Amino acid sequence: MKGESLKFTIKHEIEGRMRIHLHQEMMSYQDANTLFYYLRIMKTVTSVKVYDRTADASIEYLGDRASIITALLNFNYGKVEVPEIINETSGRELNAIYQEKLIIKSILRYAGKLYVPFPIRAVYTWLKGMRYVYKGLQCLVRGKLEVPVLDAVAIGVSLLRNDPDTASSIMYLLGVGELLEEWTHKKSVDDLARSMTLNIGKVWLQREDQEVLVPTSEIKTGDIVLVHMGNVIPFDGIVAHGEAMINQASLTGESVPVKKNTGRYVYAGTVIEEGELAIEVKEISGSTRFEKIVTMIEESEKLKSSVEGKAEHLADRLVPYTLLGAGLTYLLTGNMMKALSVLLVDFSCALKLAMPISVLSAIREASIYNIQVKGGKYLEAVADATTIVFDKTGTLTKATPTVAKVISFCEKEPEELLRIAACLEEHFPHSMAKAVVRAASEKNLEHEEMHSKVDYIVAHGISSFIDSKKVLIGSYHFIFEDESCTMKPEYQEQFDQLPSEYSLLYLSIENELAAVICIEDPLREEAEAVINSIRKLGIKVLQSVMEPPLPERLRILQ
Repeated sequence: MKGESLKFTIKHEIEGRMRIHLHQEMMSYQDANTLFYYLRIMKTVTSVKVYDRTADASIEYLGDRASIITALLNFNYGKVEVPEIINETSGRELNAIYQEKLIIKSILRYAGKLYVPFPIRAVYTWLKGMRYVYKGLQCLVRGKLEVPVLDAVAIGVSLLRNDPDTASSIMYLLGVGELLEEWTHKKSVDDLARSMTLNIGKVWLQREDQEVLVPTSEIKTGDIVLVHMGNVIPFDGIVAHGEAMINQASLTGESVPVKKNTGRYVYAGTVIEEGELAIEVKEISGSTRFEKIVTMIEESEKLKSSVEGKAEHLADRLVPYTLLGAGLTYLLTGNMMKALSVLLVDFSCALKLAMPISVLSAIREASIYNIQVKGGKYLEAVADATTIVFDKTGTLTKATPTVAKVISFCEKEPEELLRIAACLEEHFPHSMAKAVVRAASEKNLEHEEMHSKVDYIVAHGISSFIDSKKVLIGSYHFIFEDESCTMKPEYQEQFDQLPSEYSLLYLSIENELAAVICIEDPLREEAEAVINSIRKLGIKVLQSVMEPPLPERLRILQ
């Protein structure tokens, strides 16, 4: 029953993995998708497979086994809201459809041989075979000797020899091959779409003077959706009004927020760290920047690698030799069946079909490791690469800013200045503010509410009063240009020598510079090993010239 808690039995279990059987008569595709989604979003679960036909589930997890058992006991189909795209791209219905097609195709073939009279089967085979013959003739008319010509010759010769059973077998095998190719292609694309889904079920829609929470499926192009601080932007669109700092790391790898205001374009999958926006939707489901990548993969003809092209040309170039081999076989043996067998064992078709499927499978495999590949030609380009250019942020570094040091420009100690900065920054969730608060916490610096009302200026900084003294923290532009703060002359040399490899936050008290907080993006622990491994492959590693200077730890890798 959908309103009841889940009942299950653990069939098999080892450390970090268990297989369960659900006590229910039948599991629908939606039931399987709901359980899959419920388990997959758990932080401790690394992999889930749900088998709808047997009502089984295989779960791989990290950490505490008891948390998985508790989650399963608390599961209820009626209480889990699954994003529509999960059901659309799960592949369960797709797999069932193509499995049924293959089964029906096989049953019809063998049932026809058993129960349909030979004359009727012969007429049907002739009519069906004409389609292949017509395709072969079309190639010849265009002056091309390609794979369809082989199919036409093999089927045509069998029909002319009054051997409809052989012709039917050839068409059956060709049909199975086409079904398998189509199935593999669609499944690969659906797997990729599912791996890239944003998993946003509902959004705030602006209707006149009200905000209404509606499913994302109801949103249309031109609607105004409201996105608040800390939330993911669900659609591509233009800012109708509002101002915010957007974290675009999901698209660019860059953790430093970007300012967006009225008229600027924003992308699905990015996150509002500060402020809030009203966005006029320009691209709905199927057209967002993420999903356009999937569309490009579907349009594989435009993105084929040269290997795929070579495989197709090679397959077509083999056709004359296959026909020649069949002709020579007939001349030497006088046996038409042996000549026909040369056409039947020709591998050019397999060569032509296998290469695109291999490339798509590689793209799907890459997506499992969060690597999005736009097409086969890019995989091939990576194989031929001799130099890799890293943009550093989010690749060699963690994309999680931290405080490297605090430089004092007054009589106060750096720790006291950090405490003051954290007191202001704790009210705001953007990445650099979190870095300041985290640094103060690590040093056990208490920063109680010792300030007055905090005024926040998006993309500039924070203004408040502490002990009746005006305190500002923010960018160089905000401190020195907007607020006209000054600096004591004796600190000028120290200011000129500020390290350029850091992002800098400026703190002023009573309109005089008090401190500069240096923010760095820490190097990943595995970065050195990865770069050394790349170098062992004979590939050069360069840093993008658009990046700020490398941190000292990273320079050792150059």
